[in-house]
Amino acid sequence: MSTSPSKHFAVIGAGMAGTACARTLLQAGHRVTVFEKSAGLGGRMATRQSAFGSFDHGAQYFTVRDPRFALALQNATQICRPWSANTVRVLDELGRVTAAGLPARESHWVPSPGMNALVQHWAHPLAQQDMVERETKVTRMERDALHRHQWQLHTESPDGAQHVFSGFDGVLLAIPAAQAQALLHASAQATAWVKQISQVKVAPCWTLMLAFPQAMQPGMSSLGPQWNAARSTHHRIAWLARESSKPGRQAIERWTVQASAAWSQEHLNDDAPRVQAKLIKAFSEVTGIRAEPSHVDTQRWMYAQTLTPLGKTHLWDAKKGLGVCGDWCLGHRVENAFISGLELALAAL
Repeated sequence: MSTSPSKHFAVIGAGMAGTACARTLLQAGHRVTVFEKSAGLGGRMATRQSAFGSFDHGAQYFTVRDPRFALALQNATQICRPWSANTVRVLDELGRVTAAGLPARESHWVPSPGMNALVQHWAHPLAQQDMVERETKVTRMERDALHRHQWQLHTESPDGAQHVFSGFDGVLLAIPAAQAQALLHASAQATAWVKQISQVKVAPCWTLMLAFPQAMQPGMSSLGPQWNAARSTHHRIAWLARESSKPGRQAIERWTVQASAAWSQEHLNDDAPRVQAKLIKAFSEVTGIRAEPSHVDTQRWMYAQTLTPLGKTHLWDAKKGLGVCGDWCLGHRVENAFISGLELALAAL
């Protein structure tokens, strides 16, 4: 525990980076308020429920390379399990297997029952102490008029209601690069950072979710290919995964399909039915599955895969008590988000 006076930090964003940052500050004995514009926690560590089972429609898995991330995961061993897709296939345009995937030394890990379970587990102490403000979008940051050394935040809820939160010694942004840049600009803060962050490039991603309950009929174990996950060079599809193959998931045949960055950018503003039709056609071409899905859903991620990272773990101004973190600082892996959030918290301490 910290021996210095307790401070009150605002953390904007409850994805992996924001949660790692907030829990580190809390463990050091400080007060934290987390602001999340969505109803759920996790960011792209996301899980969507359906009548046929769940879909990890954001991050599909994570790997563990940094010893600090490995240490943090020791208190989540009951949640995280290895996924046999560490023999992930690589496919050509016609859906033919051309190579095995990552080397055997690196396992794919998934939380159970869904990818959002890990963030929810780590955020539980924060939620338990009423330190999480859900469905609360921060629209502007400024110095508190009565206490100039502290911050106040202007927020808006989905119904348009506005509120002001005050009394923060530090404000830490754990949101996508474009959103961090916009908030800093709207708040007339850290103009040098705004320029730095503008160099970060992040690609969008359309995600398709399909369920085939007919595969559960007697005599059928699964539809299509015998592999459970693949990277694809198909011009529309970059990744496919059989959700039902992940540990702790429901048995109904379900697939998550993630479009390529180039195709997602080209079709960024298409409506969902058009995207679904095109991706279902590509899915059939790659997997050979021609059956009609009983469930179809899509998700458009505006900020999915970092193409050009910031190149440092975080940004921190000790004099102002202002900081920025996120996976985009280092890359796009789950571990990048954790390390970025951890490093910003340690800098703030």
